[in-house]
Amino acid sequence: MIALPVLWLYGASGVGKTTVTWELFVQLTREGVAAGYVDIDQLGMCYGPPTRQHWAPEPAADPGRHQLKARTLDAVVANFQDAGARCVIVPGVTDPVRGVETDLVPHAALTTCRLRAEPAELSRRLAARGSPNDDHAEQIAYADALDRAFATEPCVDTTGLTVGEVVDRVRARTGWPDLAAPVEKPSATRQVPDPTPGEILWLHGPAAVGKSTVGWQVYQQVRRVGISAAFVDLDQIGFHRPAAAGDPGNHRLKAANLAAVWHAFRDSGAECLIAVGPLDRPEDLAAYTAVLPAATITLCQLHASRQVLAERVARRGRGLTPTRGLAGDELLGQPQARLHEIADQAALIVDALDGVGDLRVDTDDRLADQIATEILGRTGWPSQRTDIRPGPPPRP
Repeated sequence: MIALPVLWLYGASGVGKTTVTWELFVQLTREGVAAGYVDIDQLGMCYGPPTRQHWAPEPAADPGRHQLKARTLDAVVANFQDAGARCVIVPGVTDPVRGVETDLVPHAALTTCRLRAEPAELSRRLAARGSPNDDHAEQIAYADALDRAFATEPCVDTTGLTVGEVVDRVRARTGWPDLAAPVEKPSATRQVPDPTPGEILWLHGPAAVGKSTVGWQVYQQVRRVGISAAFVDLDQIGFHRPAAAGDPGNHRLKAANLAAVWHAFRDSGAECLIAVGPLDRPEDLAAYTAVLPAATITLCQLHASRQVLAERVARRGRGLTPTRGLAGDELLGQPQARLHEIADQAALIVDALDGVGDLRVDTDDRLADQIATEILGRTGWPSQRTDIRPGPPPRP
């Protein structure tokens, strides 16, 4: 297999990795380049139970889970190539000493570029995000370590630049992507069954129904009772443009990548996985069950009324969302008329998928942790958990 061109932009939080890489992804696809995008953080959300000292204790053999992320990226890159991608863009942190270990990603022809910002600018951006002051110090120290360790590596300083200017400098500095190399004809995303067993809870629903927020609360509650768990956002591991014919939601690619991620997480000690992501049509579920025949998938449909969906879509459009910062939020900055259309479409999807899955949970006027408690109480999920208590009943 010919290695696929992959650009990995790394740096401290606040330097602009996600914003810049998403703009580059959009540019390339507008230029007619079939491209994939995956957030490297999504390939490492696999943690044991919290301790009193630290919410997310690091494994001694792989601090930062950088090797886990790199190995999982290799499997994901192969799936993108099968789907027809000519290149893949990856934002995320790296080991401050070893950097990107290219030998762990043999399916990728890796190009790396560091983004940085002056300390005062970095602190200003983190403050604008609402990050606590101690996080400022940690990220500035991490940025300084990268400055010292990789001073001779390709780098773009984002201080005082627009997103477009940073993208232009990254492309000029790296010459990426080099598409002159021969490419293999896509074989369509492989639907190879993975024998990895285990329990997967999938929260589905349309935009603004609350999948990510509720799913994260489920993940935290499961870990608090002593279970090693993992979390993944299906959109963040399945961005590919153009989508395959007959699969506008990229579900075959997302399913293949979910199987790859779950295999890696299970090998790292995860006992269960919480996945969040849309299910556009009932028939799309078959792509996931085909590649995960040994896993037990519990499907939970999140439901919201048309009025609540409209309110949440409007808030997302103004950037008022708990998941701010994730790539690909196509509601952000949209005009009011377009937001109304999205809310109408979301309501139609809710109705079309009503009854698809193992349970339906209403999210209107409820806190995310309450909804998460109800889901766990009604399903008894995961089976390793011994302290299941019924969740609060849904509001009328």
